[in-house]
Amino acid sequence: MQTVFECSTTGPGLYEFTASVQDFVRGQSVATGLLTLFCQHTSCSLVIQENADPDVQRDLQAFFERLVPDADDPSMAYLVHRAEGPDDMPAHIKAALLQTSLSIPIVKGRLALGTWQGIYLFEHRTHPHSRRVRSEEQTTELQSRETISYAAHCLKKKTQNFRFNTSESQ
Repeated sequence: MQTVFECSTTGPGLYEFTASVQDFVRGQSVATGLLTLFCQHTSCSLVIQENADPDVQRDLQAFFERLVPDADDPSMAYLVHRAEGPDDMPAHIKAALLQTSLSIPIVKGRLALGTWQGIYLFEHRTHPHSRRVRSEEQTTELQSRETISYAAHCLKKKTQNFRFNTSESQ
């Protein structure tokens, strides 16, 4: 199943949308699988990061602003692409350094995130934007049937090279 999450940003920063993603996963009745999130933009990123202390988000934002300042900073004089403003090319650089897609396991119908992990859109542009994150859920049911079929095939051939483990781990 696919859906699109829309996020309105007000400028640079991390925008958490974990609850929306969890609600989507719960509504799909998928026990085990993999959720892929893909950001359809070139000047923002996706990150999984701590969601307990807001200082973490502030420090990440400050780090990336220091690492890749706006194009009007003297250290960025080498940049050629400036048509969309001094924040645009640095936003592309930040997006190239970070992820634009994430894969998150689904276990027992829930995202297998750690206790303090949240899913964030990391906006790198100065002005407000409307961002789209496409998601797709993949269940492991088909993979399981293929594995069972292959196991049966191996048993028929009496090979010892295949080990089949049905235990579920978190």
